[in-house]
Amino acid sequence: MRREALEAMWPYLTGEFGNPSSHHTLGERAAAGLRGARRQVAAVLGCRASEVTFTSGGTEGDNVAIKGLALANPRGRHLVTAATEHEAVLESVDYLRRVHGFEVSMAAVTGEGVVTPEALRAVLREDSTLVSIALANNEIGTVQDIAALAEVAHAAGALVHTDAVQAAGWLSLDVGALGVDALSLSGHKVGAGKGIGAVFLRGRLPVEPVLHGGGQERNRRSGTENVPAAVALGVALSLAESARAAQVERVGEAMAAFTARVLELVPTAVLTGAPESRLPNHASFCFPGVSGEAVLVELERRGVISSSGSACAAGSDEPSHVLLACGIAPEVAQTSVRFTAGADVDEVELTGAADLVADAVGTLVT
Repeated sequence: MRREALEAMWPYLTGEFGNPSSHHTLGERAAAGLRGARRQVAAVLGCRASEVTFTSGGTEGDNVAIKGLALANPRGRHLVTAATEHEAVLESVDYLRRVHGFEVSMAAVTGEGVVTPEALRAVLREDSTLVSIALANNEIGTVQDIAALAEVAHAAGALVHTDAVQAAGWLSLDVGALGVDALSLSGHKVGAGKGIGAVFLRGRLPVEPVLHGGGQERNRRSGTENVPAAVALGVALSLAESARAAQVERVGEAMAAFTARVLELVPTAVLTGAPESRLPNHASFCFPGVSGEAVLVELERRGVISSSGSACAAGSDEPSHVLLACGIAPEVAQTSVRFTAGADVDEVELTGAADLVADAVGTLVT
């Protein structure tokens, strides 16, 4: 967590520990903290504060947006997403299919994980209710042209949701420029801690709540709000946005050098995702002939923490559904390793990390 976020939330964990729905002085001070946090998030998203709903994280945000919009908008019973989406999106869509009788179409993706406007247009129908495509993929780092996809979807009459969890702090989240009707975020990606997130839901769009109860969050998400965490999210997201331009340039250059060095030192390595249109702090590879999990272990012994596939699918030995959707063979997909750099990383550290990657893979090959 960012120190500033910790310091901002501390009063609401101690002396200001009031319920923001209570009509006494302590509750009113908690409500004021919550309003301030909502304004901070809205400022980054370029929306009204009333369009921000606090959640427990990206997974709940995806559920709220997808289930909430699909069930409350009776235009049709057809959903569109892509096989490269996060499990929170895919499982929400599958729930609507299984329990509520929605039909689902998967937009085709290129070998780099890109959904083109033409691919989206090919699966849209007159009764399409909602399109959900992530702004940036969490496993391979590919960035989508959401504005172009939203234009196609809206022309067909469908609403658009984007999972922007991985993009926060690295890409613009201006919902007007993106052209989306809903956008979900998670606090731990920007230094606000785990268990807090937010979802943007445009204007007066009807939304069926996933959580029913006392009607908090403008009847879109019942339950006593996590005021300290919301305050931390407002501060952390604001700081991430203010540092974004300089951070993207510096980390992007360092990560590009890291990627080039890994490909140079490990000739068999395969960069996955789009080589250009990708998150600036992200690099993911397949190392054919070696186990991705074994690479992780060897790297951790050398002081490098990385991951294989999605952390949300931890414990699964199945190849990544994202890589399979990109046309990568299962045996190659199981060799995947992804690297993400924090805002404070420098090129010297990443150069050293690339050397350690080559050493780890070399140990396993020999």
